Amino acid sequence: MTAIRSGVDAVDNGARWVVGMTPGGSTYVLSKWVFLRTLGVIYLVAFASLWVQIRGLVGPHGIYPAEEFLHLVRQNTTGLDRFRLVPTLFWLRADALALDLACFAGVACAALVILNFWPTGNLIILWGLYLSLASVGRIFLGYQWDVLLLETGVLAVLLAPRGTASALAVLLLWWLLFRLTFESGIVKLNSGDATWRNLTALDFHFWTQPLPTWTAWYVNLLPGWCKKGMVLATYLFEVGFPLLIFGPRPVRLVALAGIVFFQLTILGTGNYNFFNLLTIALGLLLVDDAAWARVLPQRLVQTVSADVRGQVLPIAATVTVVGLLTFVFATMKLWATVFPRSNPPQWLIAPMVWLEPFRSVNSYGLFRVMTTDRPEIVIEGSDDAQTWKEYEFRWKPGDPARRPRFVEPHQPRLDWQMWFAALSSYEYVPWFRPFEARLLEGSPDVLRLLRTNPFPDHPPRYLRALLYEYRFTTAAEKRASGAWWTRELVGAYSPTVTLP
Repeated sequence: MTAIRSGVDAVDNGARWVVGMTPGGSTYVLSKWVFLRTLGVIYLVAFASLWVQIRGLVGPHGIYPAEEFLHLVRQNTTGLDRFRLVPTLFWLRADALALDLACFAGVACAALVILNFWPTGNLIILWGLYLSLASVGRIFLGYQWDVLLLETGVLAVLLAPRGTASALAVLLLWWLLFRLTFESGIVKLNSGDATWRNLTALDFHFWTQPLPTWTAWYVNLLPGWCKKGMVLATYLFEVGFPLLIFGPRPVRLVALAGIVFFQLTILGTGNYNFFNLLTIALGLLLVDDAAWARVLPQRLVQTVSADVRGQVLPIAATVTVVGLLTFVFATMKLWATVFPRSNPPQWLIAPMVWLEPFRSVNSYGLFRVMTTDRPEIVIEGSDDAQTWKEYEFRWKPGDPARRPRFVEPHQPRLDWQMWFAALSSYEYVPWFRPFEARLLEGSPDVLRLLRTNPFPDHPPRYLRALLYEYRFTTAAEKRASGAWWTRELVGAYSPTVTLP
């Protein structure tokens, strides 16, 4: 027991030195309180956003039914390995009621975290529920912000126990913020993509991103030299500012200011749901109690500060062991991103592969390669294969005259996947055929994911998908037509289909 305590203390002392929790230095009790409340809000947004879509995505009458997926896994795996490969509570039951209950429970537990009721237990439940949904949601819940939420959730559990904030947990969350931002810049430099190299990436980004906003149309009008300067600024904010995270207190606050400013610019010109908010939330832990005490109500400061106590040995030991393992695996992920041709030792690769299905130690890096054109899929139905009517999506570009809108922090996951589908061939998008089948069946759950149903009385007999090339209009084109987009028909995306 003495040896365990000595080991825990040694790790804690090292972490305290890095985050400035030396005698007379920084404390993070208020920072912990603010971060956990903010994370609770983000969890609530994530579950509520998913709840309104879950039946249409993976319900029994949805595009990619969870029940069918789990049945296939049962047929192709043996023993307990299926529970590791697909770690989900939906092995018990995966019908529409179970999916709804999981989302409801997520919203409820998130609200309890916000109210500071049993945060440790509720954060464990939230992580388990979101992992369960991500495991059966597959491609619809496979985004970087989904895995970022799971990784943040694990580290938040280490931070959450009552009393003083664990220095190791604080350090690990700083490390996550560093990796998230730094890797996002490094992948652009390592990718070899010509647009990042010649500083023209933002000539394309604002109109080729998945769900542009009306503000992006205006920013796209900026001259080329200005957008090149913005690319250089992107490198500065993603590669330079993260290096300041581990500096002295004033330097950390500069890092926070740069990270928050950059995230706000992204949030102001694109729809990336809760991703920007979660990044900012991680940054809030760079602010220590002395700074928070100046802006929070004094009664709250006194109440939170009074609840300071040391962690009992079992909890401290658990935090230390899990934290050190997480740090090692996370560092290997960072190393592989910075040095993609390196070969980590096999004794580290094996456990990382084993843990991969839990999505809780990840690599990051959005827009590694910039998309330079914008294909869009338009789906049409017909009763006679002669007269066609268009299905309109809620958020993705469709009618060129419709103004691009803000939808964050909600993520319309079908609209996002339509962007990816348009960049690939029909044969390589496995969920697209089931989507067409649900439309031909008139599935109410799937139709609710769309903005309009041109066949309100009966489903169509035929369905086809056309591919168009979209781009933002110029200022002159918009003055003349009032349209935000121009589009040109490329051809058929998929063959005309009908039910047998």
